[in-house]
Amino acid sequence: MSFRLSYRADPGNPWFSWQYVRDNSDTILAALRDHASLTARAVLIAAVIAVPLAVAAYWFRPLAGPILAVTGVFYTIPSLALFAFIAPYLGIGAITVLSVVVLYALLVIVRNSVAGLTQVPPEVREAAEGMGYGRWARLFRIDLPLALPGIITGLRLATVSTVALVTVGVVVGRGGLGQLIFGGFQNNFFKAQIMTGTLLCVLLALVLDLILAGIGRLLTPWLARRAS
Repeated sequence: MSFRLSYRADPGNPWFSWQYVRDNSDTILAALRDHASLTARAVLIAAVIAVPLAVAAYWFRPLAGPILAVTGVFYTIPSLALFAFIAPYLGIGAITVLSVVVLYALLVIVRNSVAGLTQVPPEVREAAEGMGYGRWARLFRIDLPLALPGIITGLRLATVSTVALVTVGVVVGRGGLGQLIFGGFQNNFFKAQIMTGTLLCVLLALVLDLILAGIGRLLTPWLARRAS
């Protein structure tokens, strides 16, 4: 037995409406700014935590497994459950949203940063040691610059996933564009509102990814010369 779902278009409730965008431009722009701000802050905080963790895993190989395992555990927890666990302690608002999305971004940045560091050619490290570079000098002058492609890749992946995850912050009152999407469902399934929030999320993710890709090209000019 087969079932066929029927759908009847409602001309009074289109999937997109420029009239809605014009009439609610202030609300839409405020949600977009909030979403971009939460995403940028979350990725920055995650990078400040994740890159040192990756360096620790790179320097002390026995720590690599536990670091990846702990960050991986956070990544497997459903986002709604994590919000429900953290909100009673931190309250509702931006701090709770940032805490959750930072925890999710850690694994992506740590894993790609470790991969970038371990791909530094051994002969380059040996040459640096032969020139008298200590551990810290080698890290900042050799290891991190050569690991930048992996680190940038981790930042790009974390940024795109964070843009999507911030929308779930609507459950604690700070979901950025998620407020528009959820509001559309509450407003008698107002399709134009839902689609506007969704399209802006996709556009924001694409723009931020292109910005990070451009920064990566500027910081690693030798890769472009090698490709040409």
